[in-house]
Amino acid sequence: MERAVTGPPLRLERSTLIAPASTPAMLEKAARANADAICMDCEDAVAPDEKAQARDHVVYALKTLDFGAKLKLVRVNALDTPFAYRDIIDIVEAAGDRLDAIVLPKASSRDDIRFLDQLLTQIEQAKGFTRPIAIEALIETAAGVNDIAAIAAASPRLEAFIFGSGDFAASMQMPLENIGGFDAHDALYPGHRWHHAMHAIVTAARANGLRAIDGPYADFKDAEGLTRAAAIARALGFDGKWCIHPSQVTPINQAFAPTEKEIAWAKKVSDAYQAAVAEGRGVISVDGKMIDAANVRMCRAILQKAQAAGLTP
Repeated sequence: MERAVTGPPLRLERSTLIAPASTPAMLEKAARANADAICMDCEDAVAPDEKAQARDHVVYALKTLDFGAKLKLVRVNALDTPFAYRDIIDIVEAAGDRLDAIVLPKASSRDDIRFLDQLLTQIEQAKGFTRPIAIEALIETAAGVNDIAAIAAASPRLEAFIFGSGDFAASMQMPLENIGGFDAHDALYPGHRWHHAMHAIVTAARANGLRAIDGPYADFKDAEGLTRAAAIARALGFDGKWCIHPSQVTPINQAFAPTEKEIAWAKKVSDAYQAAVAEGRGVISVDGKMIDAANVRMCRAILQKAQAAGLTP
């Protein structure tokens, strides 16, 4: 029997729109988008001499902008930089009661997660915050994938993994022409080049009740490539994908939402199985297909995601 995994509360995170914290106008535009989550980026999208001001922009955005029901995330700088500690302290002390999660880049060991957990705990205690701030960990190094199981169990604050293919390619010394895209190197490889890392991330996430989010598709004008990348991620079990442009939000929301056909099938199977169990039967047939407890668990997961997305009553 599969062990039941209890994790963080269910949060809808099909699409995460990332916006540079150094540009207030883009933060305002992101707040109005129809993404499930907004990630204000203090890392790659911000030049070193703009880091301090970017923190101020994040605090102002959290305090003044209407994000609606969106998850509010901040990507801080990596822990091996001179910027990370000020990102965390300055932003969380000033507006941590309005923040849902810190996105930690280049999470490479459980110690990274534990350090951030302890620092957040101290700030929350000092400021009297009653709602804990979650952690989402970017897995984008060889060390991170290698230690993924330990990272996944490092802290109850940890809610999600995000796969960063660009930095992962650099860490692995894999040639890459376009982040998240498909190039001549993909055509050469007899399979999916990111399969091992992505599968490891989803496996560790599911074993610990976490969400698994795929990284961005950099060429926002390539709608066909985006659809393909999102379909692959969903096929591997991912819950959502990062967006670098508002135009990517709607197709990504659609890609990671159950279809009407899937919802109808899941409801039919679930109802039939409940009736069978009431009659003392454990295995049934629906439309000529054998259904057992494993099928029912998959169907319940579909219905849960559909309800979270507002697709069912």
